[in-house]
Amino acid sequence: MKPHAFVVTPNSYPRPLDVVGEKLTVLASGADTQGYEIFLQQGPEGSGPPPHSHPWDESFYVVKGEVEFGLGDEIAIVAAGSLVHIPAGTIHRFRVRKGGCEMISMTAKLGASRMFADIDREISPERPELDKLVGVVARHGVTVMA
Repeated sequence: MKPHAFVVTPNSYPRPLDVVGEKLTVLASGADTQGYEIFLQQGPEGSGPPPHSHPWDESFYVVKGEVEFGLGDEIAIVAAGSLVHIPAGTIHRFRVRKGGCEMISMTAKLGASRMFADIDREISPERPELDKLVGVVARHGVTVMA
C-alpha cells in the first residue's frame, strides 16, 4: 500500500487502548505510515511497564508531568519538554511520577499498535496477570526481564 497524507485531530482519535492502566491512543499506525507508529500515552502516577527490551527503536516526548526512565543501568528523571530515545535492544522501563503524565511516543516497528491492542483485549487493567502479559508481548518480540 502506498503511504498517503493524513491529518489526525482530537475529534478523530480512535478509542484509547487500556494498556495495564495507561491510556494509549494510536495516532498513526504502521498501516497509515508504512514506516513507523506514533502514540499518545496518558498514565496515572505509578504506571509504566516492567523492565523489557525489543528489537525496535522507541522514543518518548514528555508533554505533561514527570517520568522516571530506567535505561539499562541508568536512571533519568525527565520533565515536560524532554525527549528520551531508546535504541533497539536496550533494557528499559518507565514509571510515571506524581500527578500523572502525557507523552507522545514513536516506534520504528510496524505493528506495535497490534501488540497494544492485544494487551487491551487480553489483559485486565485492574488485575493484570504478569505471566499472561509476558506471553502476549512475547508474541510481538518483546522480552520482559525478571
